[in-house]
Formats: sequence, structure tokens, C-alpha cells
Amino acid sequence: MAPHQFIRFRLDLGYVQYLAVYQGIAKTVVTTADDGRRIEFPVANIHRYLDISGIHGYFEMELTEQNKFVGIRRLA
Repeated sequence: MAPHQFIRFRLDLGYVQYLAVYQGIAKTVVTTADDGRRIEFPVANIHRYLDISGIHGYFEMELTEQNKFVGIRRLA
């Protein structure tokens, strides 16, 4: 069994940008990982990190060997 993979990335989404989610305009987040890969995932995966200023920080996404989503955690 191959180990899970971890993808690190930074997000700086202002509250107004994140508001598009609640208006039904945005359903996914698209960003560039530290290794240069373009990653896209459902915005619901980061709801818990939303505060009054939006979502800001350095994150790590965990995927299975079949690229199935396991979770996201804030690193800093």
C-alpha cells in the first residue's frame, strides 16, 4: 500500500471573495500548490477556517494513493 500524499498550499481569500460561495457563484477553490501543481477542490472542505476576514493561511491537503480526499488542515 502506497503512502498518502500531502499537498501544501497558501490561501488568501478575502471575505468578499468567499461570499461568492454563499451566493452560489463559487463551488470550488482553485490554487497553486507549493510544487507548482494546480489544485481544485470543493469549497466546503475549508468552511471551518472561515472567519470575519475570509480564509487565510498555509494548508496541507491529504489524499489517498487513488487521489481521494482525506482532509485539509491549517499549518500556519
